[in-house]
Amino acid sequence: MKNKVGIIGAGAWGTAIGKAIASKGHSVELWSFEKDVAEDINKNHINSKYLPHAGLPENVTCTTDLLACATDKEFIILASPSLFLLDTVKKILTVPNISDGRSVIGILTKGFIPGTEEPKLIVEMVENYLPGFYKGNVVYISGPSHAEEVVQGKITGLISACPNPKNSIRFRELLNSPSLRVFSSLDVVGVQVSAAVKNVIAIAFGVMDALKENNSEFFGDNTESLLLAAGLNEIQILGQALGATHPETFTSIAGVGDLDVTCRSQYGRNRRFGREIVLKDILKDYKNIDDLIDNIGKIGYLPEGIVAAKYAWQLKQKYKLRLNIISIVFMVLNKELAPEEALKKLI
Repeated sequence: MKNKVGIIGAGAWGTAIGKAIASKGHSVELWSFEKDVAEDINKNHINSKYLPHAGLPENVTCTTDLLACATDKEFIILASPSLFLLDTVKKILTVPNISDGRSVIGILTKGFIPGTEEPKLIVEMVENYLPGFYKGNVVYISGPSHAEEVVQGKITGLISACPNPKNSIRFRELLNSPSLRVFSSLDVVGVQVSAAVKNVIAIAFGVMDALKENNSEFFGDNTESLLLAAGLNEIQILGQALGATHPETFTSIAGVGDLDVTCRSQYGRNRRFGREIVLKDILKDYKNIDDLIDNIGKIGYLPEGIVAAKYAWQLKQKYKLRLNIISIVFMVLNKELAPEEALKKLI
């Protein structure tokens, strides 16, 4: 059975998932708020801005009409950055196939969203705005999956997490292909925390990588492995505090798998940002982490770990958790500590 799929967000990851789904014969419509991106995809069958060198099949189209993208779709995938996700969701609530629950909704976005009392995980916040029957039925999709490799057909694993196993399986079947292997999970909280906090750890990893490259006498490969293992431990501590249900989530591709590729891959935006803190003094033009978040568009790419660092630090304070890496990254981004001083303090 061929389905109509709407993907809200035409960045690199939304485009890559769109191509993977379309390659199975499904009809995919992306939404972009950028007219030039939509025209590029429709006329040239490529997303030159966010995923160059990856040709798209003709059954991938793009629109700048958000409601049109969400209308009459069996599957809707939310792929907007966390900073803009809720505003986007609010605008599609009147779409008939959403208001009556006919569409199955999945989320690719990683990070936290601010709540009235504390930061919240993405699925919880999105479900609070969607009609009530979506509660416990939204699917969260994550895993070690750089878009640049997915579009090349390199073997990649994903987790499809939902309390409703039927919906998890529906997305698993939509996405599964010889190169894209999808596994089901019930642990929506654990998978989300892993997806969000690994970006924070990757910033620290990038800082350490750049310091090591600058011939630091303190940091080497051994130190990076120490940071990686300690980072995974902090992800698990925060995940359990927020209600993760399955310890094995953190040793799966959702946890250690996604953390490893985000920290070590050349494609990792958060690792790149960490490196540029050292190599380009990229923080010099910002007063603190709030100023950095307010002007995040000036960076030229989107390191989600900046926003996640602020919210993970707030959760650490609320739940009185010992999360040293998260605290150190927050202090560096908030201009409280210099990078090398921070990492020496951490180790």
